[in-house]
Amino acid sequence: MPPNGDRRARAETAFRSSARRWLLAGALLALAAGVLLLSLATGSAGIRAERMLHVLTGSSDPVARSVLFELRLPRVVAGFAVGGLLALAGVLMQALFRNALADPYVLGVSGGAAVGAIVAMALGAALALVQVSAVIGAFGSILAVYALGRGGGTARLLLVGIAMASACGALVTVLLALADASQLRGMIFWLAGDLEWAGSPLASSIAAAVAVAVAVFLARPLNVLAAGELRARSVGLELEAWRLIVYVAAAALTAVAVVSAGTIGFVGLITPHAIRVLFRTSDHRIVAPAAALLGGTLLAAADLAARTIVSPRELPVGAVTALLGAPIFILLLRTAARGPKQPGA
Repeated sequence: MPPNGDRRARAETAFRSSARRWLLAGALLALAAGVLLLSLATGSAGIRAERMLHVLTGSSDPVARSVLFELRLPRVVAGFAVGGLLALAGVLMQALFRNALADPYVLGVSGGAAVGAIVAMALGAALALVQVSAVIGAFGSILAVYALGRGGGTARLLLVGIAMASACGALVTVLLALADASQLRGMIFWLAGDLEWAGSPLASSIAAAVAVAVAVFLARPLNVLAAGELRARSVGLELEAWRLIVYVAAAALTAVAVVSAGTIGFVGLITPHAIRVLFRTSDHRIVAPAAALLGGTLLAAADLAARTIVSPRELPVGAVTALLGAPIFILLLRTAARGPKQPGA
C-alpha cells in the first residue's frame, strides 16, 4: 500500500491538472464569445460597431438589424459550425491513422466534392444544385475510396485516399482550364473556401452539435483505437468495425463542411494538435469538444479577417486559414517536443 505522502502528492497533481484544464476551457469559451461579438459588430457595410451593439441590446434600427441578423449572424454561426466540423473530422482522422499530421481532406472527400461543385458551376447551375452536386461528388469519393481500400488496413485506405485526392485535383485543374472566364472567380472562391456559400447554417450547426455529443460518448473506443492495434485487440475492440465507423463519420463530417463552405484547409489539422498540446492529454473526452470549440473560433476569426483586411473587398477564408495555419502549426510542432500524454491520462 503506498504511503500517505505519495497518495497526497498524486492527489495534488491531479487537482492542479484538473484546475488547469478548467481554466483553459474557460479561456476557450471567453475567446469564442469575444470572436462572436467582434464578428457581429464589425464588417464592411460601413455601420459602426456602436450601432450594431445597440441592435443587440434591443434597438429597432431596420438597416442595422437586417445586416446583423440576415448577413453577419448566419455567417458567424456558419463559421463556428464548419470550423467545429473540420476540427472533429481532424480528431477522428488522427485517431484512425494514429498520426497527428492526418487531416480531414486526406481521403479525397474534398476532391470529390470539388469536382461535383465545379461541374455544376460550369453548367451554370444555381447554388442549391451546386451543393447537391458537391454532396454527390463527396459521397461518391467516400464510397470509391472505401471500396478500393477495403481489407488492406489503414495504410491501404490512406494510399487510396491520397491517390483519389490527386486524381480529383487533376480533374479540377482541367475543368478550370476549360471554364468560361466569367465563372472562374466563383469557382476559385469555392475551392479556396468561402463562408458566403453557407447561407443557411442550420444543417452544419446541427451536424456539429450532434457530432460533438457522439464523439464524447464514444471517447473510450476512440482512445483505444488511437493507442494502436495491439491495445485494441487486447481489450476486445472490434477493430475493423470501429475503423469503418470512424472512417464514415470523419468523411461525412468533412463532406458537410466542404459542401457548406468549400475547401478550407489547416483547421482540421492544427486544432486537434493544439488542444493536445494545451491540455496535455489525448483523451477524446477532452480533445473532441475542446477541438470543436477552438476550430469554430479559429474559422470565425479567420472569416472576420477575410472580411475586413481589404474591406470592402473580401478574401477567401481558406486562404487566410492557410496563411495563418502554416506558422501556427510549425510553432505547435516545436512546442510539443515531449508529446502529449497517452489517452485517458
